[in-house]
Amino acid sequence: MVCLGNICRSPLAEGIMADKCKSLPVDVDSAGTAAYHVGNAPDPRSQHIARINNIEIQEQKARALKSSDLNEFDAIYVMDKSNYENTIKLAENEAQKRKVYMILNASKPGSNEDVPDPYYGGDHGFKLVFDLLDEACEIIKNQLETELNG
Repeated sequence: MVCLGNICRSPLAEGIMADKCKSLPVDVDSAGTAAYHVGNAPDPRSQHIARINNIEIQEQKARALKSSDLNEFDAIYVMDKSNYENTIKLAENEAQKRKVYMILNASKPGSNEDVPDPYYGGDHGFKLVFDLLDEACEIIKNQLETELNG
């Protein structure tokens, strides 16, 4: 799960996806395309919206996306077009580029919609982001279950 600073959207996406996939043999992680907040915990507003949905993310620490992530992970879900472009720039080959997806395309196929960055907004923005990510992650989890059981 990738956003800009790895303190708002991608930690929420990581927490939501990890919670949904507890019974699946998958590793979920998050990172940022910029190293602004490396080592920091998620934004308190992200922690709050996660907590009221029974997901704990306060132990996460922001990190920067690395080119090795494109080898290590089977899929990289990005939050917006800028994150997509920055992630694609790290790809060393076409196979790595094919691993990068706009996360909302899971719930809105072909829309290429951005998950809005709630950082400069109020609490409502974090709820909206949570709801968007929850829906997309549920679909991704269902796809994973089908692939793993197929």
